[in-house]
Amino acid sequence: MVQPARVKLTSTNLLKLGDVCNEILEIGKKSGVKVKGPTPLPVKRLNISTRKSPCGSGTETYEKWEMKMHRRIIDINADDKAIRQLMRLKIPDYVYIELSLT
Repeated sequence: MVQPARVKLTSTNLLKLGDVCNEILEIGKKSGVKVKGPTPLPVKRLNISTRKSPCGSGTETYEKWEMKMHRRIIDINADDKAIRQLMRLKIPDYVYIELSLT
């Protein structure tokens, strides 16, 4: 039975995210199911500004830090075999995956 599934991937490391997307596409190609994506979503940015000086005296100098969250969506019309392979997929650190069946 073919069931549509949506895979949401989030990571701070763009190279590892691309590797996981390629592995999911290979699973879809090997099992012969229809795959849409990876569709890139807008990058979320977390900006933090902190003072360099621990005390209140002196010049006001700031350090600026930024963290980028890259996101991708892949839609798969998957059967039971393809979903089992997705569940067994080795996910590296800093890549978060969410699989929802619709």
